[in-house]
Amino acid sequence: MSCDATWSDDFHHALHALLTGERDGYYQDFGTLDNLAAAYSEGFVYSGQYSTFRRRRHGTSARGVGAERFVVCAQNHDQIGNRAQGERLSALVDFESLKLAAAAVLLSPYLPLIFMGEEYGEAAPFLYFTSHSDPALIDAVREGRKKEFAAFSWKGEVPDPQDENTFLRSRLTPEESQSASQRLLQDFYRELLRVRRNIPALSHLAMERCEAIPLDQQTLLVRRWYDASEVLLLLHFSACMADLEVALPPGRWVKALHSADARWNGTGDAPQVLTASTSESRITLSPRSFLLYEKA
Repeated sequence: MSCDATWSDDFHHALHALLTGERDGYYQDFGTLDNLAAAYSEGFVYSGQYSTFRRRRHGTSARGVGAERFVVCAQNHDQIGNRAQGERLSALVDFESLKLAAAAVLLSPYLPLIFMGEEYGEAAPFLYFTSHSDPALIDAVREGRKKEFAAFSWKGEVPDPQDENTFLRSRLTPEESQSASQRLLQDFYRELLRVRRNIPALSHLAMERCEAIPLDQQTLLVRRWYDASEVLLLLHFSACMADLEVALPPGRWVKALHSADARWNGTGDAPQVLTASTSESRITLSPRSFLLYEKA
């Protein structure tokens, strides 16, 4: 039996902690831009360092492993279903943060996973549900679920996994009931996928052709390249505006996608073209936004 790819849970945890501010359970090992930068450039965040959550050294280096061997996400069935209330990211963060999360995953140098309904911000929870027939197993699962959440500060009664209503609550909502913002988010995902597919620097997966540098405590600069193709991605996780000085690599840079553009229900503005010079370029970043520039 062979394994073609593996989850990078570190990538998910690093991104989730930045977006939500959660620091309970295994999220206590994450929450800084350095964590996300490491996930971008090395596949894993932990490669032998001490883990506060595990109380021991954890992980191993992924150097030399192809980027196509890593699957990254902002949400999956484990991370949502193993929350006490099964909240999707759409229930935890705002619309701007959902766009930011999408870019962080789809413009990474890895294989992206989009969880069912994520592309339009599904509002229904995805709860842990079962249909066991063994009463002892049913009781064991119920008790195990409660104990599992002891390390987290999640509120509310844990839904009974064996209750049919737990399953019924987890179903996707009909397409015709989608809101205007959900339809817009779905169009935004389509645009992200188009950009990823058409720009060689994004479509070719390679950690060794990806550089991730924190510009401050809330903004990550990601540079990716392949042959003559090159992109700069600015991911801004703060809820406040930021006015940054960015040292551009040589060349002329054209805006490829901006999550805060009016087209995407944003209120931000960004230069259409940036040109490297001896001085740094000043860029204003909207709260919870990203900017993607392509080298012309």
